[in-house]
Amino acid sequence: MTSTFSGLRHPARVVVAAFASAVAVGTVLLMLPLSAESGEPTDLVTALFTSTSAVCVTGLVVVDTPGHWSTFGEIVIAGLIQVGGLGIMTLASLLGLLITRRIGLRMRLTAQAETKALELGDVRRVVKGVALVSVSFETVIAAALTVRFLTGYDYAFGTALYHGVFHAISAFNNAGFALYPDSLTRFATDGWICLPIVVAVIAGGLGFPVWIELWRHARHVLRRWSLHVKLTLLTTAALFVVGTVAITTAEWNNPATLGQFGVAGRLLTGFFHAVMPRTAGFNSVDVGEFESGTLLVNDILMFVGGGSAGTAGGIKVTTFALLAFVIIAEVKAQPTVHVLGRKVPSTAQRQALAVVLLSVGAVVTATLALLALTPFSLDEVLFESVSAFATVGLSTGITTALPVSGELLLTVLMFLGRIGPITLASALALRERTRRYELPEERPIIG
Repeated sequence: MTSTFSGLRHPARVVVAAFASAVAVGTVLLMLPLSAESGEPTDLVTALFTSTSAVCVTGLVVVDTPGHWSTFGEIVIAGLIQVGGLGIMTLASLLGLLITRRIGLRMRLTAQAETKALELGDVRRVVKGVALVSVSFETVIAAALTVRFLTGYDYAFGTALYHGVFHAISAFNNAGFALYPDSLTRFATDGWICLPIVVAVIAGGLGFPVWIELWRHARHVLRRWSLHVKLTLLTTAALFVVGTVAITTAEWNNPATLGQFGVAGRLLTGFFHAVMPRTAGFNSVDVGEFESGTLLVNDILMFVGGGSAGTAGGIKVTTFALLAFVIIAEVKAQPTVHVLGRKVPSTAQRQALAVVLLSVGAVVTATLALLALTPFSLDEVLFESVSAFATVGLSTGITTALPVSGELLLTVLMFLGRIGPITLASALALRERTRRYELPEERPIIG
């Protein structure tokens, strides 16, 4: 067999099947009496919701993680997070390589014998690379957190190591699960805890293709970087700055959030909460106490998400940036879209637009449904819907108060949000065809 992945005619189905299988296995494990502190079986809906949240690296919970789940249950959750994070990075990277080869095949007009298949060596190289990047970052972050728990909080070595490893896995995979009922609020002003978490979140959210390219071209900064890497890094940095300024300014005097700290604590917390919507889900202050404007800023940051083929969710920063350049080109009446010295094909523009509009449709539909099912406000429900779809895990506190129908709705939304953008984008790219004829042109009135 010369191909293991692209021999499939519908590779996107592999993503759906793989994640559905992982969710099913996780649900069964979490339903076991051994997984709960009480020693009683966990009900199906709670186990399904938690398993989906872990595999889709979201972080939304309907039960208190350290209070409800036993050590075995927490290990299962950590394992599901790792599987979900590694899985999406690997499959998304393979799909990206598959798309690149197919498009490259057409552009080069090579012989039909040079198929667009991924060889076994390609698959092994991607899998090994993803595993190496993940384990490297998680090991460093786990060590840093373990040392801090040991020296700053007098944890026993075993406890410190356990907490360090769990939170490193959760952070790098942008999952947002924490072993504390209040997430990381007890460490809000502790930079030795918050900053390693931030580094892990950013590292996982950039995506495997970015790290591989940065490694290969470490001596040729910018000059040999691809358009994807440049867009990812520049847009990510810009959103961090805008998010930090907006959140810190809006919450500076709010005594329930940043206002309770000194200047250094406010700056640290503001930066922390600008990074978390991208899409980690940890919180160091009560999100439910945010001002309405801050919630809206978080909605936008969560919806955009992180880098492609990474552990973050959302529509991805490259999609967001590309549409911004499309708008700029249209405003300037330019016939084509140029981004950082490169021309972007119209097919990529249409694919980005399709991903964004369908994602908006999913969030709006879920928001309307939750408004009908629950007594909560639009701010709260919209925040919850965006958080679930973008696989963030932040919540204003209403998740545990949702009815079963609301929990099932968010379960579906988390699953769609995790696999939807990548499978949709890859399916559109792989189905790209040339028309054999064109219909007569007619322009409707716009605006």
